[in-house]
Amino acid sequence: MVGTEIPAQNGASTPQDRRFGTLAVHAGAPHDPTTGAVIAPISLSTTFAQTSVGNPVGLYEYTRSSNPNRDHFEQAIAALEHAKYALAFSSGSATTAVILQSLAAGSHVVSVSDVYGGTHRYFTKVASAHGVHVTFSPCIELDVEELIRPNETKLVWIESPSNPTLGLVDIEKIAAVAHRHGILVVVDNTFLSPYVQNPLDHGADIVVHSVTKYINGHSDVLMGVAAFNSDSLKERLGFLQNAIGAVPSPFDCWLAHRGLKTLHLRAREATTNATAVAKALEASPHVIAVNYPGIDSHPQRAIAIKQHRQGMGGGMLSFRIKGGQEAAHLFCKYTKVFTLAESLGGVESLCEVPSSMTHAGIPKDQREAAGVFDDLVRMSCGVEDVEDLLADTLQALDKAVAATKVGNGTA
Repeated sequence: MVGTEIPAQNGASTPQDRRFGTLAVHAGAPHDPTTGAVIAPISLSTTFAQTSVGNPVGLYEYTRSSNPNRDHFEQAIAALEHAKYALAFSSGSATTAVILQSLAAGSHVVSVSDVYGGTHRYFTKVASAHGVHVTFSPCIELDVEELIRPNETKLVWIESPSNPTLGLVDIEKIAAVAHRHGILVVVDNTFLSPYVQNPLDHGADIVVHSVTKYINGHSDVLMGVAAFNSDSLKERLGFLQNAIGAVPSPFDCWLAHRGLKTLHLRAREATTNATAVAKALEASPHVIAVNYPGIDSHPQRAIAIKQHRQGMGGGMLSFRIKGGQEAAHLFCKYTKVFTLAESLGGVESLCEVPSSMTHAGIPKDQREAAGVFDDLVRMSCGVEDVEDLLADTLQALDKAVAATKVGNGTA
């Protein structure tokens, strides 16, 4: 289904004309026709009555196949990603799995090197066992044409920004090459959310999200979603969604839809906070390098200006700290506002060391080739007061580097 239509009144704009914040609040959110409830009830029933064999009372038969809360959420995501369709899954990893399982054995995929560790794990450990092979490229814009295998390559997989080095990819450029060869382009948009970037507008065929992150935004839902415009993809991926059954619960859909309504507010605040933290880190003598697409020093800043809303950098950044892995670990230990934890995109700020946590399953030589060094710290800036985040970052930085120097006898 497409986003719910909201009747225009008194000359008001049509749903197609409405801006992001209005769509976030109203898309997929019809008033209950029986009670007038402004917020939809949670429909927990697993099965739905039929008036006669094969004739259900309404639109629903069995909740694995479809559910009112899932429909509402999918409609809202479709509206915000400028898509015709959206399909929700039980996790971001399940979304990845379903897309890869839609490929026949013998298919080939080209992917950026610095993908999320779970995506890398699926590509190398699971997809390969099903006869789908992935080639990773650290410079996909330069390599994609050469890496395409005629009659074999079916997908190009992009993260932009990438996890955790915040590398950007010119989606339009990749899509132009891929489409000449009849190849689909998938963009993982988890790090930015639909508010900051809409990959379908730049030529991507499928956009995916770990809903767990910015879309839900409150670190209490595990979920994924894919959005696209193709009728054939709707038929193929919709069949797998039902057949595999990796679907979210109605309650999770309800929670994620609630979180989505404030996405624009949270994304703006997270960007403001991350920009300030990135600039403070860049100015620190304790920092080797900062990866953040919202500042001019980012090598692909021009792509951010082209693809991101108002050139926003989003709430994610990473940096290399002087003192190696020990200093990176100590930094995360010494923070008081930033919580040492995996995941990202919630209202609370988090930090982690990818080489030891989210990306530990990737061999060290492959990690470092993608820029994931042992001294790299990844930060997810939440919506706390920016002054507190800055103070916390700088005090932890000072303590971590000082402790490392003492430990090495260089104090």
